[in-house]
Amino acid sequence: MKKLQTYMLKSFLGPFVFTFFIALFILLLQFLWKYIDDLVGKGLEWHIIARLLFYASSTFVPLALPLAILLSSLMTFGNLGENYELVSIKAAGISLRKAMKPLAILAVFISIAAFLFSNYVLPVANLKFGSLLYDVRQQKLAFNINEGIFYNGLDNVVIQVGRKDKDNKTIYDVKIYDHTQRMGNTQITLAKKGVMELSPDKQRLVFTLYDGNSYSEINERAYRKNRPFQSTGFEKQILVFDLGDFQLNRTNEDLFRSHYSMLNIQQLNHSIDSLSENKVERVEFYKKKYLKRYSYIDKLDSTLMDTVVVKDSVLQAGLKYPLINNFDHSKATEILATTLKTVRTLKENVIYYKKEVDNRELILKKHEVVWHQKFKLSLACLIFFFIGAPLGAIIRKGGLGFPVVISVLFFVVYHVTSITGEKAALTGEWNVVFGVWLSTLVILPMGLFLTWKATTDAPLLDSESWGRFFARFGKILMIFKKK
Repeated sequence: MKKLQTYMLKSFLGPFVFTFFIALFILLLQFLWKYIDDLVGKGLEWHIIARLLFYASSTFVPLALPLAILLSSLMTFGNLGENYELVSIKAAGISLRKAMKPLAILAVFISIAAFLFSNYVLPVANLKFGSLLYDVRQQKLAFNINEGIFYNGLDNVVIQVGRKDKDNKTIYDVKIYDHTQRMGNTQITLAKKGVMELSPDKQRLVFTLYDGNSYSEINERAYRKNRPFQSTGFEKQILVFDLGDFQLNRTNEDLFRSHYSMLNIQQLNHSIDSLSENKVERVEFYKKKYLKRYSYIDKLDSTLMDTVVVKDSVLQAGLKYPLINNFDHSKATEILATTLKTVRTLKENVIYYKKEVDNRELILKKHEVVWHQKFKLSLACLIFFFIGAPLGAIIRKGGLGFPVVISVLFFVVYHVTSITGEKAALTGEWNVVFGVWLSTLVILPMGLFLTWKATTDAPLLDSESWGRFFARFGKILMIFKKK
């Protein structure tokens, strides 16, 4: 029995590790395809890109892990069935339930590890990945001057080079426009030849210019006055420009630390409580503010059909309806204008405050969604094992052909349902708990059904068994109809 358990574990671990890293690789390719424009042409060092990919791969674990468990369990039992090893196991008196036991225990441990990863590692990975990706996207394009093109990547400087030698250092027909004073092209340096080099620490760009002139206009503040012109010739001139903006400047990670995707369960609980209290306080504040500003509204009796009741019959007989007709034209116009202004102001304030309350509600729901996702990952890993293992035993097909198709189909259903439920929860159409756990509720019956089919040796597509099932179901419906 121990040899069988060891064999089952070895048969499972190989495909599991392989499919897990294949799934991560595919997700990384999708990430590169999405952000390729933010990475190319910025002169990023290899270790920066390696760190970014490592942090990105860590954030993809919640997607890759359930898929790897589903595919590897399906491949393992599919191979056993295809090679008639399951038949030999059952012939030896070992049921499928016992054969699945060591892998089921392993799946439980993987689910626990997935929860610990989601609670402790994933928030840190999201923080590192989010802050580094932000800095990379803010990074300027690498310094590169092309022939005949005006280059304005340096602050307050525009450079044009007529021609460059093959060494990419020697330049000819150099024009440098200094816009430090922000008064247009008032300071220009021209040179027939020059050498463009980086300083030893690569923090500065050094231009050594030969045989040129510097032109500058002496601007006076007085309007419409003559502006003196100054020209200085030189045989050699050295200009130094700072390249600090081309270095990757790291942002303080504390600025991102409060984001809901970068919190663990304890921090999420604290944030959810604080956000709930703040939302209630703001709503109460708005109520008091409106009732204080429009105090007469609170005093009105909403049950009355007519709020203007005149008890004196003589006065009542002299009243005109609508009541605005009891005033002269100028007074009626003034009353209507004041009323419209008050109503418009009230409407604008209500719209503004409603947006603020809705925004607070959305942030609160996002925190709640992330809180539930940490538990959903663990349960999804376990359920996918109980889908893949019995399904592999039923279809008896191994390898990377049919099992991959089946696994992708199940995972797409799970993923699409998950995204749909979470979006509906965030928009308020569904309850947060139902929206987040909808995908789990969809795949759970599949896992239970397939496990029952496989452990009872019932054919999945047997028409007789399905006929008996629907017959029993019909009898149950008839009983309820009679009652």
